[in-house]
Amino acid sequence: MDWLRKADWLTRERVRGYAILLAIAGAGVLVDAYIKAMGSHGTDFLAFWGAGHVTVAGDPGAAYDLAVQERVQTGTGSEGWFAFVNPPPFLFVAAPFGAMPFPLAWIAWVAAGWSLWAWMSIRAFPRLWPLVIAYPGAVIAATHAQTGLLTGALLVLAAHEFGRRPALSGAAIGALVIKPHLAVLAPFWFATGGKWRAFLAASIASIALLAASMIAFGGGILAEYATSWRASRALLEGINPDFLLRMSTFFSQTRLLAGDTAATIAGGLSALAALATAVLAWRRFDGDVQATGASVLAATALASPYLFNYDLAFLVFPTLWLVVQGLERGFRPFEKLGLVILYLAPYATRALAFPLGINLMPFAALALLALVWSRGTRPSGTAPDQ
Repeated sequence: MDWLRKADWLTRERVRGYAILLAIAGAGVLVDAYIKAMGSHGTDFLAFWGAGHVTVAGDPGAAYDLAVQERVQTGTGSEGWFAFVNPPPFLFVAAPFGAMPFPLAWIAWVAAGWSLWAWMSIRAFPRLWPLVIAYPGAVIAATHAQTGLLTGALLVLAAHEFGRRPALSGAAIGALVIKPHLAVLAPFWFATGGKWRAFLAASIASIALLAASMIAFGGGILAEYATSWRASRALLEGINPDFLLRMSTFFSQTRLLAGDTAATIAGGLSALAALATAVLAWRRFDGDVQATGASVLAATALASPYLFNYDLAFLVFPTLWLVVQGLERGFRPFEKLGLVILYLAPYATRALAFPLGINLMPFAALALLALVWSRGTRPSGTAPDQ
């Protein structure tokens, strides 16, 4: 059993080799995703391209007009189309890609998002770069052409820079106004640590982005954005297995299996556990900034009832933080094997969700948080870069 308990066969050289092979396979998955995205069924990137397209054309409010978006998006040859439901500051991101032809825009979108996420993640863990470039959570985000790479980069930036540049960390959190449910733990994380510069920077950044969007796109853009809530509400009404199995929260999976009341309880307990993590992390890790960042990012996957596997690129930070801890302090029994499973979890749980009838990612996220939490206090302070 030592080959499982200690997993000594997982040497650095083998891990690097496996990671490079996984990265090559991931490139193949991206090619397949591109071919499918150009087909008749379309891709959810159409929502961002369509929003950017009308913004460049001078009508940003049409980003939230379902009739206009159907016409613009199906004009690419796709039979499917998707509602744009992100807040107005996201139009600053979408506009440059909306100015490109759709086939080129998809490539540019994925390349830019992945490059930003990989650059930030490699800065955080330079010696673990093969594990960064092969990370399945980023592949999932890229293939679905969603915002997970951008939001993942912002969360990794916030966690990595917190100790040295708290204002930059706070600004990165403030920029998550484009997908605010990923930042719900940050105010508690900042406040309980007494990091008021970060708190203030986050507030200023979010308010500035909202104000800039109103100046650039017109004072009525927030009201037009509010009309998109109908599309979001329509997706969430009723129990739709195809939709819920793509989500990765205790709320969604409990709702699928046991209904609304049980889902509300499960989602509430999950959110309370995440909140407790953000509040207690500074004490648990004795002020270790990197450790608190790892725990809060792990808890972020449990904080919201609305989260998908393609949102989880940010989990690279707590996962690789645990790898660093193992390399520095020694791996505990079965920890290497557990980290391999958790590393692959974003992709594996998505692939198995429909065959199993349940998405197991929330259990993987909980296990990841438990592993981070169990590492307790570092005897020598903040973990150095690896």
